[in-house]
Amino acid sequence: MHLATLWRYPVKSMLGEEVARSDVTERGLAGDRARAVLDVATGRIASAKSPRLWGGLLTVQGAGAPGDEELSRLLGRDVRVIDTPPAGATYERSVPEAVLAEGIEAEVPYTVGTLGGAAPEGTFFDFAPIHLISTSAVERIGALSPRGRVEAVRYRPNLVVATDEAGFPENDWVGRRLHIGDEVVLEVLAPSPRCAVPTLAHGSLPRDVEALRTVSRHNRVPVLHLEPQACVGVYARVARPGHLRKGDPVRLA
Repeated sequence: MHLATLWRYPVKSMLGEEVARSDVTERGLAGDRARAVLDVATGRIASAKSPRLWGGLLTVQGAGAPGDEELSRLLGRDVRVIDTPPAGATYERSVPEAVLAEGIEAEVPYTVGTLGGAAPEGTFFDFAPIHLISTSAVERIGALSPRGRVEAVRYRPNLVVATDEAGFPENDWVGRRLHIGDEVVLEVLAPSPRCAVPTLAHGSLPRDVEALRTVSRHNRVPVLHLEPQACVGVYARVARPGHLRKGDPVRLA
C-alpha cells in the first residue's frame, strides 16, 4: 500500500485542496479544518451534513473563503468564520436516508452532534482528526454505481491509500495501526458513517445520489456501539506525529 493523495479542508464543509506533503500532529494535517462557519442565530457550527441549510458551503473554496458579509449573502443566513469553536459547539446532521428519499431542499429529521469525540479540544472535527479511504473502496463503489464511477473527493478524505484488495479493505483496519512513511503512526478508531455530503455537488462535480445509495446497499458495518450503518473509510487519531508525502509506503501493523 502507499499514500496516493493527501487532502486538507481549510474551512469545515468548504471545498478542500490536494497537497503533495504535510506535517501531521495530534490535530491532524497542517491547516486542516483550521476554521469553520458559525450560524449566528443558533450558535451551531455550519455543516453540509445538513444540506438544506449548508449545502452551499461546497461551492466555496476553503483556501480563499470570502468574508463574513459575502458568505452571509451566499448562504442566506447571518454567519461568521471563526478559528476557535465555542464551548460545547454542536452541528446538525440530517438523517441520510431521509435526504435520499425527500431531496436536499426538504425539511427532514436531524440529529445534533458535538464536535470532536476523538479529537483534541478546540478543533472542528466531527469525530477524529484523520479520515482515510482506500482506492479499492472507491473503485468498488464506482463499479456498483449506475454511473460506473465515483470520485474519492466526495467522501472528503484526508488520506487516500492505494490498495490492491477487492472491496472495502479498510473495514478490517479498525483497532489496528497504520505506519506511513518513516515517521507517522495512525491508530484506526472506527468506520466512517456516511451522511448526505457525498451526494451533493462539490464545486464542478454534479450531485450524485448513488455515492450514498450504493454504499447503503453494499457496505453496512457496525460503528462502535451502534447498529450497522452505511460506511466508507475509517477515522483515525495520530499516535505518532511526523511528515507525510504523496507516495509514502503504508504498512498495517
